[in-house]
Amino acid sequence: MRSLQAELLAEGHCVSLSKLCGWLGVPRRSIYYKPKARPKATDPMLTDRVKLAMQRFPTYGYRRLAIVLGENKKPIQRILQIKGWQVRKRPQGFRPRAKALPSVTHQPDERWATDICHVWCGRDRRGALAAVIDCCTREILGWRLSSSGATATAEATLEEALISRLGHLQRVERPLMLRSDNGLVFSSKQYTKTVTDYGLTQEFITPYTPEQNGLMERFFRSLKEECIWQHRFESLAHARHVVGQWIRFYNNERPHQSLGYAAPSAHPALAS
Repeated sequence: MRSLQAELLAEGHCVSLSKLCGWLGVPRRSIYYKPKARPKATDPMLTDRVKLAMQRFPTYGYRRLAIVLGENKKPIQRILQIKGWQVRKRPQGFRPRAKALPSVTHQPDERWATDICHVWCGRDRRGALAAVIDCCTREILGWRLSSSGATATAEATLEEALISRLGHLQRVERPLMLRSDNGLVFSSKQYTKTVTDYGLTQEFITPYTPEQNGLMERFFRSLKEECIWQHRFESLAHARHVVGQWIRFYNNERPHQSLGYAAPSAHPALAS
């Protein structure tokens, strides 16, 4: 803008800066604005607290760290940006969405989901971890870690979930769906009979669409990132102890983004 004014003056045209701004439709204040470099100072005490929290929860982003520390998320985000501590995420391409009904529900005990993942247990080698989650509250109702991923492990997990919700082992009185993949354990005659005997209705996801069982997949991801991959288990008993502690933390303390950063046990539907 100022260079244009200088050219006009050199040619003998006297044009004021305000008139030139009016011709071009440019606010005059933008001509005089000089950007100021923002200081990159951070609160040392808050930075130390953030660092300690990240050592305990290395996979947490700034929003969840702010909940854990009881601070505003803006200064937490600023510290992570300045220090280069942000969690790096791999870019994801297009992913087709499941056409079936989503696993989430609006009331507890309308739909549960179950699945099995594998955990390396040191000298006891690979173990199978089965879990059952409530699709409304995101609470883990039952889990089992055993040396074998047989049907008995999945059945014991389901029975633990029923005891957790009903107080004792019995048939459910209201309709309750149990979602799973098409694995040999969940589609076996023994497991299908157990589900039917307890009054649940079994539903299977479409083959090769794990996103239809997304709540279980997301839980296992959090479990691996925040617990399993941060420990080197010596045995199956060691793995049970550590995983059990983390699941109790997950149910009662861990802030859950889809629940407004509240713990699953604090879900409002459970209070009624």
